[in-house]
Amino acid sequence: MATLLRDLSYRYPGLYDAISWVMALSVGGESRFRQLALDGLAIAPDTSILDLCCGSGQATQYLVTRSRQVTGLDASPRSLDRARRLVPTATYVQAMAEQMPFADGQFDLVHTSMALHEMQPRQLQLILSEVYRVLRPGGCFTLVDFHRPLNPLFFPGLALFFALFETATAWTLLKADLSQLLADAGFVSDPQGVGIPPIQPRLYLGGTLQVLQAYRPIVNES
Repeated sequence: MATLLRDLSYRYPGLYDAISWVMALSVGGESRFRQLALDGLAIAPDTSILDLCCGSGQATQYLVTRSRQVTGLDASPRSLDRARRLVPTATYVQAMAEQMPFADGQFDLVHTSMALHEMQPRQLQLILSEVYRVLRPGGCFTLVDFHRPLNPLFFPGLALFFALFETATAWTLLKADLSQLLADAGFVSDPQGVGIPPIQPRLYLGGTLQVLQAYRPIVNES
């Protein structure tokens, strides 16, 4: 069931953007928040990037500063209209994340920010499989999303935010092990895919946020 403020945030996207901006201050501001998932990645002007579930283009506007080949995908035509106005240099596609209209191995990098907690468990599995498919071997999937807080002092604030803006799927994600789900979909923590440690999240805000970088392996491709 959607909350009142969630419904309002869809009607007035600036409301959710303002709340997100305030939350981003705790990790160094909006620019820093949008760069978290990109830390350590080599991104060139010709790197082919998919901004998955791009929404209104808040993350897209940072991706286009790193690459000239950025595609934003979202299911909402209203969000894509806002994204086109905000970041006209990107390419946009309206489609479902679990059934993307792209060729196998089309992208070097797939990025998503604060979107996977919107998905039902089966949807999430399908999306991870699709991301694996559209990545080239050696390509990276990077994401930032909610995580169950390790510091209990952060839990009341997260619970309040969920109560105001999110649905049951956000709580479901807190119980999930995204690292294991990525591994089950075939992703590894190193593009070579041999003799490597498991995929591990980087945690922020007392464990409230997780950043994951996972790769479609180069080796052992069928």
